Amino acid sequence: MVAELRAARPGDEVAIVGAGIGGLTLALALHRAGIACRVYEAAADIRPLGVGINILPHASAALQPLGVLADLERVAVVTRESAFYNRFGQLVYDEPLGRWAGHATPQLSIHRADLQAVLLAAVRERIGADRVVVGHACVGAEAAGDSAVRLRFADPGGAPLPEVVAAAAVGCDGIHSALRRQLYPDEGPPRWSGVNMWRGVVPHAPILGGATMVRAGWLAVGKMVIYPIRNDIDADGRQLVNWVAELESREPVQQDWNARGSLDEVVPAFADWRFEWLDVAALIRSTDTVLAYPMVDRDPLPRWSFGRVTLLGDAAHPMLPRGSNGAGQAILDAICLAEQLAARGVVPEALAAYDAIRNAATAKVVLANRTTPPDAILREVHERSGDKPFARIEDVVSRESLAKIADDYQRVAGMKPVADEARRLP
Repeated sequence: MVAELRAARPGDEVAIVGAGIGGLTLALALHRAGIACRVYEAAADIRPLGVGINILPHASAALQPLGVLADLERVAVVTRESAFYNRFGQLVYDEPLGRWAGHATPQLSIHRADLQAVLLAAVRERIGADRVVVGHACVGAEAAGDSAVRLRFADPGGAPLPEVVAAAAVGCDGIHSALRRQLYPDEGPPRWSGVNMWRGVVPHAPILGGATMVRAGWLAVGKMVIYPIRNDIDADGRQLVNWVAELESREPVQQDWNARGSLDEVVPAFADWRFEWLDVAALIRSTDTVLAYPMVDRDPLPRWSFGRVTLLGDAAHPMLPRGSNGAGQAILDAICLAEQLAARGVVPEALAAYDAIRNAATAKVVLANRTTPPDAILREVHERSGDKPFARIEDVVSRESLAKIADDYQRVAGMKPVADEARRLP
């Protein structure tokens, strides 16, 4: 198959703009379907960047047929449960995740760099390293007759590069997508939620058994998300633990995924967060590098596909990271698009069919992440308790009410909740 794909003419290929999670997953899915493709990445080198990310069970199920799930499990933490706490360290609600919730595939907490590395290695091995072209920032695309699209590129210094003709172009180039900007030139900047987040990773002894995703507090007083993303990183059996601090703010921080933040911006809000099971303040202070980013998204678009050009992942539907679902939705996009191209051919009708299926589904997730993500459990308890410790959580809100918030989001996200205890692992 690799030899056949390498022999394909550029004009017969699908051009994938961006070598992130969505773009690399699409390359693997197209290869599996026998469709030639080439990936164009703006960065001169694909370097390990970022911090933690989650692959929810619906996304890991989509990755399994691509033959990369076992490799991902080896470098990730298989998450067993989600646990919600107030800012006093009191348990509010917990529920099993992944296989422990009855899903056939796991939820994985993983370093973004490890996820990208596994996908990139698979792409290079299967379709050829020469098909991942770095130093090519897409600056626009136009129709080239009825059966092709012409893409324009620039090098990292902004100098024009030779144009590329392809059978279709897929913008997987993130929230600042050049192709999205061309399709919607008057859209304006991303929508800021009024919240900034600071992120870091730190070696730490396993917390709550070492397989729990923790959410604590609420935005009005500070919210934390904490979970491990690598196991056994040293001789002491410590894990690499990812933390995210969210704070309501007067203005957004710089919108750059790799922008540095300061501990001084974070520590004061969490200085007294010392629980029986974790000293949150010490965890934050022990972090070497802090990244800062505004929590932003964009309004859902009426359509992504125009002729032989379409969008995917954050280029199509950037969402607030409150449901651990952005990467998962990009993966589902990629699988759906590959299926439509395999069924209909590399034609505009396939891109339109993909748009019709995925646009409506992801729009619901974008809006749910603004109003009723799983974290709404914390908001409910914060408001009902008056931000005070409680004697019993049942005196504040019923477990059934909190479970409904979690289940409703899973339905919106495309994950059918499983309540049958007999299917849960011990």
